[in-house]
This record gives sequence, structure tokens and C-alpha cells, in this order.
Amino acid sequence: MSFFHLSLAYFFINAPQKIADQNIVLIFGAAMNLPRAKAFMHPSATSAFLGLIMGFLGITDLTAVSLPEEIALYHWGNQGIFFREEFADYLVRQSLSCPPAPIRLLMFFGIVAYTYIFKPGGMGSSSVSLLPGYTEGLANSVVFTWAFIEMVSWFWIYVTLRDQRRESAIRLMEKRRAEEESL
Repeated sequence: MSFFHLSLAYFFINAPQKIADQNIVLIFGAAMNLPRAKAFMHPSATSAFLGLIMGFLGITDLTAVSLPEEIALYHWGNQGIFFREEFADYLVRQSLSCPPAPIRLLMFFGIVAYTYIFKPGGMGSSSVSLLPGYTEGLANSVVFTWAFIEMVSWFWIYVTLRDQRRESAIRLMEKRRAEEESL
């Protein structure tokens, strides 16, 4: 994900039209009947700002991934729920991992849903809008494709973290049992 964000940052700053002209953006846009994003035809202050945000996300995620495993699991676990040792027994007994989805997954699901529902001619578009003029620019093929790729990626990360949490809880339980037996 970090390199995806860094790549997007580079193209948003230097050539945003290359993002808008990607096959996946065109296919998703056509499949969902979304309009093309006209704001990405030429570099602008807005696309440069998006590039800076994507670069920031890429660098911070890359930094977080380079942390030791225990700290990284704690950091990424805090994206959705807190994992504490007190719950290790419960997690192993119930064979559960972290039930709620991470915050980023839910956020991108909301963006995907909003983009699809409020597209021109969509279920949520009407003559009366809650914020007329402010959010119409979000319902386009670039935003939908970006949010959809992020949502699928964060779902995959969530499932992977859930499995790692369960394995960590089992290792912690085995460590505790070994300590109790040695006493």
C-alpha cells in the first residue's frame, strides 16, 4: 500500500492525466456508469495537494511497517480495535480475532458507497442536494477506483492482521502455560 500511495503521489503531482487514463479507471468508470474526472486532465494545485497527501500516507505507512513486529501489530491493531493481553485467553477460547473492521476499511467502504449512490443519475442524486456544488466532484471514476482499490486492499490487510492476532494470542497462551509449569 505504501508504494501504491507513493506512486499515486508522483503521478498526482507530475501527470494526473495518466491516472485518469488508466485502463482500470476507465473500466470501473464504465462499469459503474461514472463520469470521467475532468479535474485530472492537467496538473493543478488540487492534484498537487492530493499528491502531497498520498506521499504523506505512503511514507507514514512505510515507516509503520518497518517497526518491530510487536509494535507494528499494536500500531495496525489500533487502526480498528485495541488488542490487550487480558483478552488473549478469551480470543483463544472463543476462536475469535478482532470482530470490528478497521477504521480505514470502513472509511473507504463509505467513499465507494457514496461515489456510487450519488453519481449523476444514481439513487442518491436528485434535484435537491444536501450540499449542492460541494460534493458533486467526488462522484467520478478516479475517486471510485481509488477508494475501491483501497477498500479491497484494507480488507485483505484486515484479514491478515486478524490471523496474525490469533496466532499471537496462541503464542502468548503457550508462553504463559510454559511459565506456569516452570514455577
